[in-house]
Amino acid sequence: MEAGQSRCWAVLVQLLAELPAATVLAAEGGSDSIVIRAGAEGAEAEITLGTTTTRLRTDMPLRPAVWYRLWLSHDPATGRVVLGQAPLGAPGAVAVTAQAAAGGAAPITAITFAARDASAPRDHFTGKVEDPLVAAAFVESWPDPLHLAAPAESLRARWDFSDGITTEQVTDTGPDALHGSLINLPTRGVVGAAWTGNETCWRHAPAEYAAIHFHADNLSDCGWAPSFAFDVPEGMRSGAYAFHLTCEDGEDWLPFYILPRRDGPHAPVAFLASTFTYQAYANHARGNADAAYKERVAAWGAYPHNPDDVPAFSHSTYNRHPDNSGISLSSRLRPILTMRPGFLTFNDAKGSGLRHYPADSHLLAWLEARGIEFDVVTDEDLDDEGEALLSPYRTVLTGSHPEYHTGRMLDALTAYRDHGGKLCYLGGNGFYWRIARDPARPHVIEIRRAEGGIRAWAAEAGEYYHQLDGALGGLWRRNRRPPQALVGLGFSAQGLFEGTFYRRLPASEDPRHAWIFEGVPEIIGDYGLSGGGAAGFELDRADPRLGTPPGTVILARSEQPPASFVTVPEELLSHIATVTGESPEALKRAEIIIFDVPGGGSVFAVGSITFCGSLWNGTAFDGPVSRMLENVVRRFAGI
Repeated sequence: MEAGQSRCWAVLVQLLAELPAATVLAAEGGSDSIVIRAGAEGAEAEITLGTTTTRLRTDMPLRPAVWYRLWLSHDPATGRVVLGQAPLGAPGAVAVTAQAAAGGAAPITAITFAARDASAPRDHFTGKVEDPLVAAAFVESWPDPLHLAAPAESLRARWDFSDGITTEQVTDTGPDALHGSLINLPTRGVVGAAWTGNETCWRHAPAEYAAIHFHADNLSDCGWAPSFAFDVPEGMRSGAYAFHLTCEDGEDWLPFYILPRRDGPHAPVAFLASTFTYQAYANHARGNADAAYKERVAAWGAYPHNPDDVPAFSHSTYNRHPDNSGISLSSRLRPILTMRPGFLTFNDAKGSGLRHYPADSHLLAWLEARGIEFDVVTDEDLDDEGEALLSPYRTVLTGSHPEYHTGRMLDALTAYRDHGGKLCYLGGNGFYWRIARDPARPHVIEIRRAEGGIRAWAAEAGEYYHQLDGALGGLWRRNRRPPQALVGLGFSAQGLFEGTFYRRLPASEDPRHAWIFEGVPEIIGDYGLSGGGAAGFELDRADPRLGTPPGTVILARSEQPPASFVTVPEELLSHIATVTGESPEALKRAEIIIFDVPGGGSVFAVGSITFCGSLWNGTAFDGPVSRMLENVVRRFAGI
């Protein structure tokens, strides 16, 4: 862009919270720069020409949730500079300008949004940005923030963020085609300044979704160069492994899975590692790393680092950005502290306090102890390869919390079941949230927490559709694929990390199912490493109206739910009325079920996150829970 001509830099911004000022738009040319910043106290601008810096402030607060047009005009001929802010749709609000003088202008070689200093970005902005533009004109005022205040022929650059929402590219509609790239996965497919509410899917009205929501804590890829490579030795068993790294200052364990060779041999049993769920919870900062928690970590020699104390690697989709918006994108190309052997999620007075990746080691250790040969496959493999990944196995076991799935994964599991496969659902709150992936960025998953469900945050109105694939996010139940239709059970109640027991029902005595309970008493799982009971934390139950198949047999049911447990919101019509007509209290239950499907497949499901913690009875992998599961797995696998 040439020096010496009048120029106006403009952008629409929206803050969602009262945050300090940060850079919204920056343009650099050698030692010269133009920077527009925005924060709760108003707009700021900084023009550096050679050794002279001119600063302006509007000193008019930017109200949260209100769109503003910010602009900075400079006339080199007169040296006049104007910084302005004009609100959109704010009753009684007026445009505000600040004026100063500055010398001539230099060519611009780099333009950055939501940060400054292109070579080493800093001063990152958290908020929405829309319609950045550059015009070869001097603009004194901006009567209509949504429309151009300068002659159309004066436009030199105008970036349309509604184009390429599924990508990391930004398009310049101006004459010089100054297209750009996004870094660290800001959120797209978000409502913009022109959103009317008439459409809630960005694919149907992209011009109303012409904003990008930037966050100072986004992290897509640390970009670290590889330090070493590992070639899997011929004949090395499929399983869960970790690299043990040591240095003078400490150590770390980096987990990985080895899958079986594609051409086999294959074990009769496969464990499906819930890697997308691990990724959704990656670096979940719970705010519970208090002194008592750290004392237990130290006493047990558990993993010493916690996301509460180490925020540098970004947090989970259960956390929020600095402006209180929910984190909807998660990358695995960063250190994941919660996916470490021995990471304690809770200071569990009755058990180990493990969840997700480390909690699933209860099941893997049980398989080893009981001498059951198994392979490991992962969510990502299942999404990539479909039913073919599972077809070599007689039975497939889930872990304790297989919560996050794509449609391709549900299709593959359904096909495996319907084509004769035996599926053991060994957790709770499974097959719950829909996620999106993009084959071009396989390290990323996306969650839009739309209406319904137990949620750590709620997506904003109009922002229920994924940016990665354009599909409606939220519960699979809202997408007419409730978990009951796949595994017979679905989420019903949640409480603190504590558990209770199951009691066998009369159907468990039926000769058709008595084999499951050989050596198993009436009370099952009144102990365990997870919350002290096999039926705990999050519970699932059968519901024919949501797809539990005909012929499903309820073998056991939990009793005496702890006082902390509540019925999940998607089952409630009011504080006293539920979708099923049962009382809210009656829905606080987990059920153990079994059913067959016409193609010869079968499902055994236990409906509890803490179930696998009760495979250990305090002294060994023995006891009622262990015996019951071993009876099922050996029968299903034919071993």
